[in-house]
Amino acid sequence: MSQAEAARRTSPLWTLGLFRSELLTTFRRWRTLALLGVLAAVPVLVGVAVEIETGDGPAAGGGGAGPAFISQITNNGLFLVFTALAATLPFFLPMAVGVVAGDALAGEANAGTLRYLLVAPAGRTRLLLTKFATVIAFCLAATLVVAVSALAVGALLFPLGDLTTISGTRISFAEGLARALLIALVVAASLIGVAALGLFVSTLTDSGIAAMATTVGLLITVQILDQIPQLDALHPYFFSHYWLSFADLMREPVYWEDLTRNLGLQALYAAVFGSAAWARFTGKDITA
Repeated sequence: MSQAEAARRTSPLWTLGLFRSELLTTFRRWRTLALLGVLAAVPVLVGVAVEIETGDGPAAGGGGAGPAFISQITNNGLFLVFTALAATLPFFLPMAVGVVAGDALAGEANAGTLRYLLVAPAGRTRLLLTKFATVIAFCLAATLVVAVSALAVGALLFPLGDLTTISGTRISFAEGLARALLIALVVAASLIGVAALGLFVSTLTDSGIAAMATTVGLLITVQILDQIPQLDALHPYFFSHYWLSFADLMREPVYWEDLTRNLGLQALYAAVFGSAAWARFTGKDITA
C-alpha cells in the first residue's frame, strides 16, 4: 500500500465512510430487520390487549399488575410509550442489542471477511470503534422503533392530551412528548453496557452464533442475580439494576439520583469491557 493510500485510509472522512458502510450492512441484514419488527410489534400487542381489556371490563392494570404506567394508557395514549419501553427493556431490547453486538466481529470472522477489513495502519482500533458506534446506533434505532410504534398505536386507540405525572401534577402534551423522547434516549443509553459486553464477547470467538448466545446468556444470568435478595450488596453494580429508573423522568420535579447512577454505571461498563475488547482484538491473531 502506498503512503498516499495509507494516509487516505486513516483520514476522518475514510473513517466516516467506514461507519456509514457498517450502518448500511447492519441495518440491511434480515436478522436486524426481524429484530426491529418484533420490537415494533410489542407496543401493538400491549395497546390491543389494553383496548380489549378496557372494552370487556375494568382498565388493565387497575389492580396494580403489569408494567409501569399501564393503568394510565386508557386515559392518555402517550403512556403507551412509557409502558412499551418498560415492557421491552428487561429482555427484548437488550436481547436484540446482544445479538447485534455479539455478531459484530465474530460474524465477520465466521464469514471470512474480518481480515479484509484490516487493511489500513492502526486498522484494528478504528474498526473496533466503528463496530461499537454501529452497535450504539442500533441501540438508539431499536429504542426509537419501540417509542414511535407505541406513539402511533396510542394515538390510534386512545385519546391524547395533557397528562398526569407520577407525582400527581399536570403537564402539557408537548412537554409529555418531550419527556417521552428524553426517556427513549435514556433507555438507549442504558443499553450501552450490554453493547460493550457483547462486543467483548465477540472478540473471544470466531463463531457469531456462539457470541450471540453467550451475550444473551450473560444478560439473562445478570438479571436473575439482580433478583436474588442475598446478593443485595452486589445489585447496584449489575448493569441492569437501574434500567427502570427512567420512570423518574415522569416525576415533578425529576428524581436524578438513580438516573445518574444508571448512566454512570453504563459508562463504567463501556470503559471496562471496551478496554478489554480493545486489548483482546488488537493482540488477536486474525486468520479469517
